Amino acid sequence: MRAAAKTIRRFRANLIFVSHHRIAPNVDDSSDQLAAALAALRTELELPSAYPAEAVAEAQQAVENLRLPEQDLRDVPFVTIDPATSTDLDQALFIDRAGEGYKVLYAIADVPSFVAPGGALDDETRQRGQTFYAPDGRIPLHPEVISENAGSLLADQDCAAFVWDFDLNADAEVMSVSVARAAVRSRAKLSYKGAQQQIDDGTAPPVLQLLKEVGLKRVELERQRGGASLNMPEQEIVQATDGGGYRIVAAPSLPVEDWNAQISLMTGMAAAQLMLEGKVGILRTMPAPDERSLQHFKRQTAALGKPWDGHVTYGEYLRTLDASDPRQLAILHSAGTLFRGAGYTPFDGEVPDTVIQAAIGAPYAHTTAPLRRLIDRFVLVICEALSNNKDIPRWAREALPSLPEIMAASDQMAGRLERAALDTVEAALVANHVGREFDAVVISGSKPSNGNSNGTRSNGNGNGSGPYGVIQIAEPAVTARCDGELESGTTVRVRLVKADIASREIRFELQQ
Repeated sequence: MRAAAKTIRRFRANLIFVSHHRIAPNVDDSSDQLAAALAALRTELELPSAYPAEAVAEAQQAVENLRLPEQDLRDVPFVTIDPATSTDLDQALFIDRAGEGYKVLYAIADVPSFVAPGGALDDETRQRGQTFYAPDGRIPLHPEVISENAGSLLADQDCAAFVWDFDLNADAEVMSVSVARAAVRSRAKLSYKGAQQQIDDGTAPPVLQLLKEVGLKRVELERQRGGASLNMPEQEIVQATDGGGYRIVAAPSLPVEDWNAQISLMTGMAAAQLMLEGKVGILRTMPAPDERSLQHFKRQTAALGKPWDGHVTYGEYLRTLDASDPRQLAILHSAGTLFRGAGYTPFDGEVPDTVIQAAIGAPYAHTTAPLRRLIDRFVLVICEALSNNKDIPRWAREALPSLPEIMAASDQMAGRLERAALDTVEAALVANHVGREFDAVVISGSKPSNGNSNGTRSNGNGNGSGPYGVIQIAEPAVTARCDGELESGTTVRVRLVKADIASREIRFELQQ
C-alpha cells in the first residue's frame, strides 16, 4: 500500500475532481483507515466471492472444446481500443471507406459459445449479473479463463465473435446492418491515450482516422435527435509519491473515447431496431426527465456558476461543460438526476408501448459488453437469429421475462458499491480537517430533518435535529450535508463537524 503513486482503483464516473489535493499530514492514520475501509466494502455489501469450482471447471471445458465459426474474417485488420490496463476486451473495430460512405465491422466477443444454458456457469452469471468494480479489484462476471483469455478479443488471438456489418452513408447514417458469427483476429490492442496521440500527431492508421471522421458525424446525429451524453473524466485514487496521503487525480475523457462510444451506441440502436422489427427481445428504456427534475437541475447549474437557461436542450448544454473545472464537474454529477428511471423492457409477440431510451434519443439495447454484462449475451443471440432468419434459441427466449429483475438487482449492487467507495474517499479527503471552516455553495436548500437524512449520497447520517441542506466546498470538491437554514444558490461559510472514514459520514454546519 505504500508504493509510490500506487493505483487503488480507477473510477470512470463518480469521483469528485481534486487536482493533486493531498489529504493530510498524518498519512499513517488516514491512509491505513482508508485502505481498511475500502477493503471492507466486499464483506459489508456481500459482494460475490471466488468463483464456484464447478462453474470454473465448466468454463475451462468450454474453452478447450471451442470451435470457431465457419465464417472466417481473420483477414480483416480489427483493432481494439480500451483503457491501457484492460484485458477483458469485448469489442474490436474495423472501418473503411465505401464510396461516399463507410463500411464498419464491429466484432463483439462470442460469450454465448462458452456458456451452456442451464449449467453451473450459466447459473453463476445470473447470480452476478455483471462485473463489479471494487476499489481493490474487479469481481468478474465470468471466470478469467473466459473474460481475460479465450473469450477476450486479445491481439493476435483467434476468437469467436458476433460481427456487426454496417453500411453508412456520407453522413454516417446507417443504411443497412446485419450480424453473424465469425472467426476474427485482432491486430492490435490500442489504448485511448495512445490512439488519441496518434490521431493528434498525424501518425494514426486509417482505421483511427476514419473513427474520428465517423465518430464526429455520429455525435452530430446524436445532437440532432436530442441525445445527451455524460462525458465524465477518468479519475484515479493514488498515493502521493512523497508519502503525503491519498489524492484523486482526474483526466478529462479523450475525444477518441466519445468517438469509440458512438460506434457502440450505433450497435445498440441497431440491435433494438432488429428486435423491434422481429417483435421479440429486450430493450434498455428510460423516460425523459420530468419538469420537476429539470427545474431542480436548473437551480443547481445556477448555484454552481454556469446556469442552464433551457433555451438549448440539456444534452447540448452538457456538451459545453468542462469536467476539469470542479464546479462544472459537479454539474455533470448533478445531471445524473435527469437520467433516472432506466429499466429493461422485454417483449415477445407485441412491441411495447415504451421503446425509447431518452438520453440516447432512440430505441436502444445493451449488446456490446457480454464479458461484463449478463443481458448482452441474450441480446446478441436473439439479434443474430433475427438477422439471419433463424429460430431464436429457446433458452434465450425463455429468459426474457426474468432478465429485468436480475439486472435491476445487479445494477443496485453496483450502485451501492460505487456510492460507498466514493463516500469513503470523500471522508478521507477531509478527515483531518474537522473544525476547519470552508466557503461553500448551497446545492440544495434546507428541509426539515428526519433524523436519518444524508447529503447527495450516503455520507452524513444526519444526527442533527434541525433543518439541513446540501453544500459543496471547492477544495477539495466534496458535496455533503450541512446543518442550518440554507438557500439554494447562495455562497455560505461552513464548518466541518464530522468526517469519519469507517462510517463514511461527513457533516458540516452553517456559520453565521
